[in-house]
Amino acid sequence: MQVHLLDATYELFRAHFGRPPSRDPAGRDVGATVGLIESVFSLLREPGVTHVACATDHVIRSWRNDRWPGYKTEQGMPPELLAQFSLAEDALRAAGLVVWPMVEFEADDALATGAGRFSEEPGIERVVILSPDKDMAQCVREDGRVVTYDRRREREVDAAAVRERFGVGPASIPDYLALVGDKADGFPGIPGWGARSSAAVLARYGRLEAIPVDSGTWGVALAGGTALRLSSSLREQWDRALLFRELALLRTDVPLRESLDDLRWRGVPRDAFETCVTDLGAPHLLRRVPRWASE
Repeated sequence: MQVHLLDATYELFRAHFGRPPSRDPAGRDVGATVGLIESVFSLLREPGVTHVACATDHVIRSWRNDRWPGYKTEQGMPPELLAQFSLAEDALRAAGLVVWPMVEFEADDALATGAGRFSEEPGIERVVILSPDKDMAQCVREDGRVVTYDRRREREVDAAAVRERFGVGPASIPDYLALVGDKADGFPGIPGWGARSSAAVLARYGRLEAIPVDSGTWGVALAGGTALRLSSSLREQWDRALLFRELALLRTDVPLRESLDDLRWRGVPRDAFETCVTDLGAPHLLRRVPRWASE
């Protein structure tokens, strides 16, 4: 048995930019929400998808914005997309799915918490995090009990794939992102540290604290003088490096109330979903229901 944890914020963005816009009878933009439900129904038709939870960013800002002023915000987001966040959550619930709407935390934190918790449940073969976000690579487990899956590219990422892409194992991803930065999340990394140098050093030492102060002892193949420059930059920016790692490290203490049995998808509740479809002005969704709850 598997648990599937969906990055519903990403799916909402993908639907917004990947399908024609549409409006409900009241004139509201609902295209992203309709596209999200279409995508989720496609997922629910796949074999082995029995236990599902959907994590959302109910608001874009989180505790990380208090730690770093440049962290990502809702600035620049299309207003018609931002207005659909709550609407999308309501639609997912109407489809009979568990929704984790994050306010203080981020959706990624909920996914990390859920992966850690449910991967330890008896009878669970593995947890599949449905997200292409590089942050989620840190959740991948060496024993294969947690993987990520990019639905758009149809690509599964296990520990070997993490190493192939980043040059480091899953446990080193927060340290790696602290050094190279994360443009999408709004923190710049440490000057001089690029993807190759960060991977080379962390592949040997794993964590920031384990990197020797004396670069002459690193034993890492770098161009002449590079190790000294990197070491100097890291020591000068040490507090910032630790802060960036804190931002990149996904939280696993989100207070999720649901049990494993709560995540079992039992079908679409007919009355609630028919009301939702009427509100959205999207009657075609009724024809796409994978299974009604009463069936």
